[in-house]
Amino acid sequence: MSDYYSQNPDYGPLFRQTDPSTSRAAAVAVADCIGTHEAQILEALELGPAHRDLIAARAGMTRDEVWRRLAAMERRRLIRKTGRQARGDSGHLQAVYEKEATDGTQTR
Repeated sequence: MSDYYSQNPDYGPLFRQTDPSTSRAAAVAVADCIGTHEAQILEALELGPAHRDLIAARAGMTRDEVWRRLAAMERRRLIRKTGRQARGDSGHLQAVYEKEATDGTQTR
């Protein structure tokens, strides 16, 4: 049995059974934001493929808010990496993401 627990299994583990009550309370509070953040990311990708920093700028989110959602969204096949990279605000290369079509084909 997993040591992790979540309010919504789609979002992945939000806290461990051994975490203190403050961590559990924080996980519950974050769960309320996850759906909103994912909707903002998907809306940003409607404008076309983008790297993390561009997604954040389009969505009005921080880079940290965006990168924390990307892996879970990939696992659930909401988005995917295009195989390309682009330079972010820091000058470092970042993966470029696109919205995954519901039929599994490329959206753009």
